[in-house]
This record gives sequence, structure tokens and C-alpha cells, in this order.
Amino acid sequence: MSTYKRIISAVASSTPQGGSDNKSSFQGGESFFRSVLASMETAYLNRNPTAKAVLEVVRSVEDDRICYDHFAFRTFGVNGYGIDSMASFFLDFGYTPREELRFPAKKLRALWFSPPKNVIHEGGSGIGGPLPRVFISELLVDQMSPETQEIIRKYIEVSGGGNKHAALASALGSLTWEKPLYSEFQQLARESEYAAWTIVNGYALNHVTISTHQLKSHLKSIKTLDHFIEENGFKLNSEGGILKVSPDGLLLQSSTVADSTPFTFSDGATEVVPCSYIEFAERLVLPQYNNLPEEEVKEYHRRDGFEVGNADKIFESTYKEQLTRKVA
Repeated sequence: MSTYKRIISAVASSTPQGGSDNKSSFQGGESFFRSVLASMETAYLNRNPTAKAVLEVVRSVEDDRICYDHFAFRTFGVNGYGIDSMASFFLDFGYTPREELRFPAKKLRALWFSPPKNVIHEGGSGIGGPLPRVFISELLVDQMSPETQEIIRKYIEVSGGGNKHAALASALGSLTWEKPLYSEFQQLARESEYAAWTIVNGYALNHVTISTHQLKSHLKSIKTLDHFIEENGFKLNSEGGILKVSPDGLLLQSSTVADSTPFTFSDGATEVVPCSYIEFAERLVLPQYNNLPEEEVKEYHRRDGFEVGNADKIFESTYKEQLTRKVA
């Protein structure tokens, strides 16, 4: 059974007869849920100075108000450590599984989740604002070479059920398995930079995404924001062009290049490894709502979901080619 079908089945079996809206799943737990998201964000910002600096410079223009489009996580799709492991936390708080995306060349699969309906914080910012979508991907471990599979399974098997605590690991900024050998990291990186990233970052937030169309200043245009970000000295992911545009022209995305940090491996070797990055997304109004006055346009009037072509290139924000690329 595919991850998508398994999650849909789990959601259906846990829904009381007669149905239940997502709001009821969320009542009473909203404060706790937002606290966990805030801890995930704090761990992310503590390890990624570029993301922290970008948020600060955008907030300085936006009078301290930004909204998140989505949070993203990476996982190993094997023995319960894939999408399901992180998804369970969000499902418990009323998130709904939506569409599955596949990336055959990278041997990845992803699933995105929409936040509970009717939970709206019009005046809030960041974690205190509208809840973000969630994008969780997984490496299709069974499709990797025997050497890479052996390394990944080795650390999964000694994790002690760490997949049950994915959200906690993300909030604490901790791995649920032992640190790998440097030679093992190198083997993973040769075959899959996604795998290498995940073995040293675990369930850490891979990126948060600023919703540009919800900004109030001139930066609400993603092209203007990209120019502003580059003017402030930050390097953007150039894979496929700075701006990634969906075939329908309604989803526009860009991202910084990931930060790097020294990592001490279990054999004592210390090497620089990629961390996380920050993304920007502009969702344009759907054609059927083009006649709506701008002040009446809501998020549900805009293009929803994700796009394989865009995401495929955004993944490479943590790749060595982008990290080492010289800015012209």
C-alpha cells in the first residue's frame, strides 16, 4: 500500500461515524500545537543564520508581520521512518492529507497536508498567524544501492523507535539515531545528497516558506522580494532559474541556498555539512476569481498545492553544486 493510501486509510478509520470536521480535532490543543511549531522554528533558526537574517530583514520592511506558506521535512522511507512518522503529529491536530508527488530521478516521494479549516489568525504573524501547509518527503530507500540501504537501515535499527518521536526530535533539534561515520556520509552523498542531508539533520525543519502574497509592502511580489534578498547579500538557488514557475503560471517559488555547519562524525572527523534554507512562495488568484476586488481575495481563492517541477529544483537548495556556486 502506498504511503498516501495508508495515511488516507488511517485518517478514515480514526474519523467517528457521521464525520468530523478538522476544527473539532484541533480544539483544546491549539496552544500546545503552536508551541511545538515554535520550538521547531527556534531549533531551525538557531542552526541557520541565513534564514534568521532573511526573516529579520523582511520583517523590518513588513512592520514585523510575515505569514508562513508551508513547513517542510525530509525522511527515510523505510521501516516506519518515512512520511508517516512525521505526518502522525499533524494528523492528530486536524491536518488533512492532500496530494502525493513523485520524483523518480531523485527516488523521492512527497505528500502535502492542509491545515485545519476555520483556524484563522488574521492579525497574527509567523507561528501565531495562519497555520502553514506541511510538505513531507521521503527517500525511497528500497530503490537505493545495497551499500546505501545498509547504511540507512543500520542507523534506523538502532534508533530505538525514534520514528514515534519525529515531532519531538524536530522541536529539540536532535537526531533519533547515532551520528554516522564520515565515510558513510560520503557514500550516501555520492548516491543521494538528499540521503546525506537526512542522515545528519534527521527530522529537522528542512525549510520554512514565507507567503509573499500575504506581505503588505512592495515585497509581496516574489520577483521584487528576490531582488531585495539578493541586494541584501543572500544567495538564491539558481537551479532551473531563480524563479520556479508552475506550468499554469500560478505558483511561483524561490529559495536561498542552504546554510552549512561543522558536524562532528562518530569517528571524530569534523566536516562542513548542509543545513536548511528559507523559501518564498507566491500563489496567484485562480482565473475564476480574477474579478474579485483585491481586498476580498482570500487564501482559498488562490492556487493551492505544490508542483513537481518546482519542488524538484527547490530540493537542490541543499546540494553541493548550489552551496559552492560563486555568485556572479
